[in-house]
Amino acid sequence: MTEREKMLAGELYLATDPELLHMRSRARRLFGAYNQLDHADVAARKRLLTQLLGSLGEGVEIMAPFHCDYGCHIYLGNNVFMNFNCIILDCAEVRIGNNVLMGPNVQIYAATHPLLASERIKGPELAAPVTIGDNVWLGGSAVICPGVTIGENTTIGAGSVVTKDIPANVFAAGNPCKVIRQLDV
Repeated sequence: MTEREKMLAGELYLATDPELLHMRSRARRLFGAYNQLDHADVAARKRLLTQLLGSLGEGVEIMAPFHCDYGCHIYLGNNVFMNFNCIILDCAEVRIGNNVLMGPNVQIYAATHPLLASERIKGPELAAPVTIGDNVWLGGSAVICPGVTIGENTTIGAGSVVTKDIPANVFAAGNPCKVIRQLDV
């Protein structure tokens, strides 16, 4: 397996692999150019996002600055809004459904490292996919950790750290994030 295949399969991989270095460099060029564009230049913004992301739904708006690792592992549904300063570390697939709203400073991490220091200092990294269902609202400065799935119609409170799956149709908040109440849908 290549290092990229290992990364996407959730196995230990070397992020210093030349293919991965090249992919990250390409992403930085593209999101760097995106972050410099005039917000009113809708056509150029869409063109760069189409080149950067794995898929781009209709009506997507990403406020600059935006940062990611690879971009090509990010799949956005329709009507996604990301406010200023969102970061997605897409070392595994990050799938975001339709009508998802993200406050400023939202961070989505598919990237992780071995917990044991003796393994971590050897250098290999890990990744786990993140899935965010339709109609989700992620409050400002929410952090979504590797391997998490957030169900549809759910609201995550500002500043929450989501370390485990959150079901559909709930309001959840806190550090660690937990369900506060069921929502009537």
